[in-house]
Amino acid sequence: MNKWLELLIGLILIAVPLLLVTLVPLFNSWGTAALEFLKGGIVILIILIGIVFIIFWISDLRD
Repeated sequence: MNKWLELLIGLILIAVPLLLVTLVPLFNSWGTAALEFLKGGIVILIILIGIVFIIFWISDLRD
């Protein structure tokens, strides 16, 4: 795919949801729910990264 087309699609995929959440009154509460979901996702991501580091540590002990 053309690199400029990829860049344009990426910018559209970032800009459209942000504009919808900030400018359209119907989606204002959706932004709050999405923020809460992301907060929970960050906690899960940190836990998973910790598990990966423990697995690496265990594999280093075996060597």
